[in-house]
Formats: sequence, C-alpha cells, structure tokens
Amino acid sequence: MTIEEIVAQAVAKAVKELYGVETAAEAIVPQTTRKEYEGNLTIVVFPWVKAARKAPEAVGNEIGQWLVENEPAIDRFNVIKGFLNLVIEPTFWNSVLHHIVETPDYGFTEATESSPLVMVEYSSPNTNKPLHLGHVRNNLLGYSLSQILKACGNRVVKTNIVNDRGIHICKSMLAWLKWGDGVTPEKAGKKGDHLIGDFYVLFDKHYKAEIKEIAKRDNISEEEAEKRSPLMEEAREMLRRWEAKDPEVRKLWAMMNEWVYAGFDQTYKRMGVDFDKIYYESNTYLEGKEKVMEGLEKGIMFRKEDGSVWADLSDAGLDQKLLLRADGTSVYMTQDIGTAKLRYQDFPIDKMIYVVGNEQNYHFQVLSILLDRLGFKWGKDLVHFSYGMVELPEGKMKSREGTVVDADDLMEEMVEGARQVSQELGKLDGLTAQEIDEICETVGLGALKYFLLKVDPRKNMLFNPKESIDFNGNTGPFIQYTYARIRSVLRKAAEQGFDKVDYLTVTPNEKEIELIQALANFPSVVSEAGRTFSPALVANYTYDLVKQFNQFYHDYSILKEEDKAVKALRLALCEATASTVKKAMGLLGISVPERM
Repeated sequence: MTIEEIVAQAVAKAVKELYGVETAAEAIVPQTTRKEYEGNLTIVVFPWVKAARKAPEAVGNEIGQWLVENEPAIDRFNVIKGFLNLVIEPTFWNSVLHHIVETPDYGFTEATESSPLVMVEYSSPNTNKPLHLGHVRNNLLGYSLSQILKACGNRVVKTNIVNDRGIHICKSMLAWLKWGDGVTPEKAGKKGDHLIGDFYVLFDKHYKAEIKEIAKRDNISEEEAEKRSPLMEEAREMLRRWEAKDPEVRKLWAMMNEWVYAGFDQTYKRMGVDFDKIYYESNTYLEGKEKVMEGLEKGIMFRKEDGSVWADLSDAGLDQKLLLRADGTSVYMTQDIGTAKLRYQDFPIDKMIYVVGNEQNYHFQVLSILLDRLGFKWGKDLVHFSYGMVELPEGKMKSREGTVVDADDLMEEMVEGARQVSQELGKLDGLTAQEIDEICETVGLGALKYFLLKVDPRKNMLFNPKESIDFNGNTGPFIQYTYARIRSVLRKAAEQGFDKVDYLTVTPNEKEIELIQALANFPSVVSEAGRTFSPALVANYTYDLVKQFNQFYHDYSILKEEDKAVKALRLALCEATASTVKKAMGLLGISVPERM
C-alpha cells in the first residue's frame, strides 16, 4: 500500500468518525505539499465543511488532530485555510523505501483475463516511401502509450495498418517500369523502402516537367495541364487494373511491396518498436465496401443520383461524408470502417486508440459516429490520440520532393552524434570497441526518443538533433548517464563486500525524504500518464527524479559513510532510483546503459 493510500484510508475513517460522512478512500487524493509550506502530503477539506457545519480551518484542525492520534504514519500537521498539510513520521519513509526496493514491479499493475482490452494503432506507413521523421514521432508515441497502458493493468494489442494501395503506390510502380531498368534492392545496394521512395520522387519530377511542357505547348495554365497529363493518366489506368486484379499489375505490386516491407522491418527493429498484428489496406478496403453497403440497406447511408454513397451527419452538427465514389471505388473512411470490422472480428476490443496526427481530427470525429451507427460498441468512445507535427529547424518536409528526413538516416546521425559527443567528454575511455558501439546506439537512440517524447504530444514541436544529445539538462543522455553512475555506485558497494543492514530505524534527512517521496509518486505518475495518454508525464517525472538524485548524490557521502545503517539507507535509495529510472525509461522505449 502506498503512503497516499494509507493517508486516504485514514482520512476516510476520520471523517466517518468525526462527521458521520461515508467517503470512499479512492475519492480522497492526497497531493504533494507545496514547497513553501511544511508538509509532505496535502488534503483538501472543503468536501466535509458542509457536513461538519464548521469553518474550513476548524475542519482541517479536527481531521489533523484525529490523524496524529490514530495513524502512526502522521507525525504532525498544519492548516492553511481549507488545506490540511500532513508531515509524515520520518522513519515511516524508510518502510516506504523498503517496499519500493522489495517490489520489482512497483508502480505497475498486472493485467488479468478480465482487464480491459485496448487496441493501439500506430505507424500507418505508405508502401511508396520509407519512414520519415513524422513516422518516428508516431511510432514512438504509439509504442510508449502501449507500454504505459500495459503498466496501468490493461491488456494491449499493438496494431499497424499499412497503406499498400492507391494512386501513390501506382506512381512508384509506374516509375519503376519506365525508368527502373529492372533494378532491385540487391542490385542497387539499398533498402527496399528507400529504393521505392526514390521512384516516387522520380515520378513527381517527370510529372512536374510534363505539366510545364504541356502548359507551354498548349498555352494553358499548369492547373489545366494537369488534366491532360499522359503520365498521370497512366498511373490512374494502373490503379484501375490493380482494382480489377490484373495479374501482371498485381505481381509487380506484390514484388515491390515485399521490398518495402523488408526495409520497414529493419527500421522498426532498430527503432525498438513492434506490432502484435498488421493489417493491410488492400484487404480491408473491400471489407469496408461491404459494411457501407450494409449501412445503405439499413438506411444509415444513402445513394446520390450519380451512384455515389454518402452518410448524412447533419444531425451530429457535421456535413455529408462520401464513402463510395460514383465508380464504386472507396475512400480512406471506407478503409477504416473495413479495418475496424476485421479487428472487431479478431479481438474483443473494449477501447480503440488511433495514434494519428492532428490534421486528421475531423476524419476521426466522423469515423467515431459512423462506427457507432454501424454497431461497433467501442465506436462512440474510440480515441483519436491526436498529436502535433514535428519539424526541423530547416522547416517542413515534403515526401514528393524528396525533402523528408529519412528515419534510417536520422537514427544513424543520432548514433554518430552520440559517439562524437561521448568521445569529446571522455565518457568512452577504457571501453572495448563493442561496448562503445552498444553505448553509442543506446545513447543516440535514447536521445532521439526522449526528445520527441518529453514534449506534450498534442503540441507541434521542433526537433533539434544537436540539442537532444547533451549530457546536461532535460535530455535522454543526462538521464542515462545518471543511471550508469548509480549502477557504478552499487557495483562498488558490492565490491566492498558491504552487507545489507537494517535501516528502518534511521531518521532520514530532508533530502532523503524528498527523494523517497518522489520515488513513491511513480505509481500515480504512471496512472496519470495512462489516463491522459501522455508519455511526456513519464519523461519529465524521470528528469525531475534524476535531478533530485544528483543533488542528493552531491550533498551526501554514500560509499564513504561510516554509519552502516545510514549507508544501507543511501544504497537502498540508489537501488530504488536506478530501478525506477529503468522502468520509467522502459515505458518510453528507451534503454539505459549499465556503464558509461
């Protein structure tokens, strides 16, 4: 039981005895006392003022006095207006610390067979280009959110929907046929997703040149010229042939997609993300068309004169939404309906979370209404985990122009940046070549992940690679280095042959108490991060914890402390901090090195 739970239960007993009021302990939420006041935890007493028929200060004093007399964990109290500030009995913190050390999964809730089943969709790549910086933020947010939801006691299924059909795919295919000369990833010495991405860019280059030529030749605007483009018409024809399951087109499509999937797998592996189930748009769009036709029969959708199928959402304050074009082809919304159908068949989902950028807010608002009307029990409550865009100091990225920041290049740049900075600071001295490679990989990718996850996901952000690889400040390397330092202290203590002794009767000093309380807050941080879908809460908690530990480490001796009980207490603090940092960073998908 945490100190917050102990206090909450005691307060519930107090108000029952003092005022005859039944209050669930779960409804009482002790807060960390503000630094300007004496105390460790604060209780807001206003909820019981009416029943007590007394002023808030009087209620606070009565509850405080009852707690001092009846709860051993409470040492003393003070009241500021309607706020009851409680000082925890100093040695009680030792038992809190002991509990944290002896509980490997402290802060985590284990799922059971009856726990809610939450599905998290993230990544959603297109098979016409490699993953880029925007995908990196998406993947890291989705994976971290999945880990946090697991830690909160949910059963979690991680899914990916691959956009493997459509005109953009046909552009790459057509470009390969026209200008590829039979090249393969092996012949080119390139990852498959990079090779196909090159052809997507090449199509756009030829298309733009063709538009300019037509506009000049026919003396028309480029907008008019686009309608006459033979190249674009060839791409559309290829899409029609794909839809008609033309064997030749399908064979080319399957071959090029396999190249891309192999490339994606390498990128995902290095990034440290994975999926329990992958869906493909080429399979789900047909399911979506069936579901839309079912909705048409039930009167949920309607058909216009040109044969297109729509949903009227005016009663929900929205407009009409196209679901099937006049020629019977589907749109993205149709695909998402089909994917939902397949997922619902595969898993008894209680909640569905889509990790997709904020430019799709309207799309998911519509999808939620449509899924609910089509009978999906979680449709109404689906969650669009809407996150902001990530940009570089140089500005926005454009896939068609080949100006995106490639995910593989970015990860390699981060690892090499970590190598350079670590060498300059002398943090790799005395290590083997293999150890250096492993540490640079851990630090470089940790810097990338932490920088992208520490920001409130709902905000747009600027990613600065150089700023992220810093061993000072709110960065991944700073946290990783502190963890390695703590592990070094613990190894030296073991080498000294220090035997663990009882520290429960030691009176901890103020900084030690503050550090124990910060460690004790970990479960509530994980819970809040799960409730609000915010890995940033975990990231910034970890940074604050590490800052607090470094201050403690600076002010007090650990290995040279002569009092064995005090030394044992401080080593327990080291052990608990290292364990908490490792778990917290694990929730962010970040590894921590044992040595640096």
